[in-house]
Amino acid sequence: MIIKHRRLLRAVAVSVVAALALAACGGSDGDKPSASGGADDVKAALEKGGTITVWAWEPTLEQVVKDFEAEHTNVKIKLVNAGTGNDQYTALQNAIKAGSGVPDVAQLEYYALPQFSLAKSVADVSAFGASSLDKTFTPGPWASVQQAGGIYGLPMDSGPMALFYNKDVFDKYDIAVPTTWDEYVAAARKIHKADPKAYIANDSGDAGFTTSMIWQAGGQPFKVDGEKVTIDLADEGSKRFAGTWQTLLDEDLVAPVQSWSDEWYKGLANGTIATLTIGAWMPANLESGVASGAGKWRVAPMPQWESGAHASSENGGSSLAIPEASKNKALAYAFMDYATAGKGVQTRVDAGAFPATTKEISSPDFVNKKFPYFGDQEVNKVLAASAEDVVKGWSYLPFQVYANSIFNDTVGKAYVSKTPLEQGLADWQKKSVTYGDQQGFTVN
Repeated sequence: MIIKHRRLLRAVAVSVVAALALAACGGSDGDKPSASGGADDVKAALEKGGTITVWAWEPTLEQVVKDFEAEHTNVKIKLVNAGTGNDQYTALQNAIKAGSGVPDVAQLEYYALPQFSLAKSVADVSAFGASSLDKTFTPGPWASVQQAGGIYGLPMDSGPMALFYNKDVFDKYDIAVPTTWDEYVAAARKIHKADPKAYIANDSGDAGFTTSMIWQAGGQPFKVDGEKVTIDLADEGSKRFAGTWQTLLDEDLVAPVQSWSDEWYKGLANGTIATLTIGAWMPANLESGVASGAGKWRVAPMPQWESGAHASSENGGSSLAIPEASKNKALAYAFMDYATAGKGVQTRVDAGAFPATTKEISSPDFVNKKFPYFGDQEVNKVLAASAEDVVKGWSYLPFQVYANSIFNDTVGKAYVSKTPLEQGLADWQKKSVTYGDQQGFTVN
């Protein structure tokens, strides 16, 4: 089964985001962990059985649901694809506002989770057993599901970043694989000079890629303390990214091609797009979408901002969370735990998912797996190392869904006009601050 990981989507209904930002959910207070302990409640719920509804678009969950039902014959799970990314978030918020039709479990990307948790639309699952999972997950995903002392979901997968590159192109032009971003810019110049139709990468402006790059550069532009928010898209990490990427834009060294478009797949296939700096979920997409690239592509660590450093960041990834309105939270947690930390993890890994669990990510079978598409390279060694090197301290905004929706109107202008990236980031900050203030946050 092939996974097409969902990128940080741009379009979103602003009215839905506004309703989500600070509106507390009016759901039931039922099925809270009892005084005797959440683990006992989960065990009792499994013995009692029942039906829960799971909203998720990730295809590897289909087999996990079947396996869970086979193991717990008194449990029925309705797996519903209510849309991908923002489509599902809109449907979920509408159900919450209506007070009916809310699922018991929902897939939420890491960047979207804070918006739901701050609105109290999803439950803190610490007492159900999540608080004991501290060493179960890799640092980046585990930090992403925690807010203000609570745990509002369990990591389902992760996206530690790496450099995917077309070895044939680099060999053809006698270019070494870049280990720093300065070397990356130099390689970009050589590729484009040798073939004016070829580029080291594509980039038409993407919020997820931009924040991941700032993250790796050590930036912490978003800081959140309850309803107090700080936005600084002129911090050192943001400046590092903007300076380097401005050079690539000024010299026309990146293809103005939208990712996931037909033109993008064509460029990856014919060598006119030579690299992707992207999450660990990408191998399956190359194998399915760029079949003619078999044997040509390889994976290397992300280029570094400082020579000899080992810094990475996350790009994409999702959690499973329990809406506060669910009336069967204990049983919902039992499934969520099974899918993200239990037997379901290996099932999903076998189907192509990149795990967020330390056990699987360090398994010899996983790490030493050879990928024929990548010339029998042991790709997971690179990706697992990246997961360990994710820079700590990153936070998303509690209204990141909205912020990403205005990226094209701010930072995106640098890709289609003479607006400098630093100015685009400043505009993004200004509009995000205004929005946060309007929603009742104290934003600096």
